[in-house]
Amino acid sequence: MTGRLIGVVGPSGVGKDTLMAALVDACPEFSLVRRVITRKPGLGGEDYDAVTEDEFAVLKAEGAFCMSWQAHGLHYGIHDRYRHKVAKGEQLLINLSRAILLDAAAVFPSLTVLNVTASRETLMKRLQDRGRENAEDIARRLERANQPLPEGLDVITISNDGVIEDAVLEVLGRLYPVRA
Repeated sequence: MTGRLIGVVGPSGVGKDTLMAALVDACPEFSLVRRVITRKPGLGGEDYDAVTEDEFAVLKAEGAFCMSWQAHGLHYGIHDRYRHKVAKGEQLLINLSRAILLDAAAVFPSLTVLNVTASRETLMKRLQDRGRENAEDIARRLERANQPLPEGLDVITISNDGVIEDAVLEVLGRLYPVRA
């Protein structure tokens, strides 16, 4: 099997991390990319390597990342080892920012974008339930929910309004239509 990076994108609260974990459980050839983030450790959601801004700057200067970007006031980095894993045939899932997709496609030519959507009502409820944002932050996130993706990418769009098992089946059917 040819390796590829599957960049999972979508608005805050759409369930990207939940979907990615469920995909790994359902399909053992998938692995998750662990991002380096200038976020305090232990805040829930994904597993990540928490670093300070100074530590991040050092890692970036040393060439540790094949990609890095800023979003929501944080710095994100992807260790270069993941580029080598894809080259060796691994299937990797990563939560990506829509703004970094063209850079990701340049680093990972086999990039597939999994665009996860949900209704405004679903997004609002999930954002409220997770309790990390205030009402103003939630409103800003909902305003950005339908940003378009860059042109020219291999994109699969699915809805994650229902139960996670349905979303997993849809993703697997779209990624591997012969299996479906």
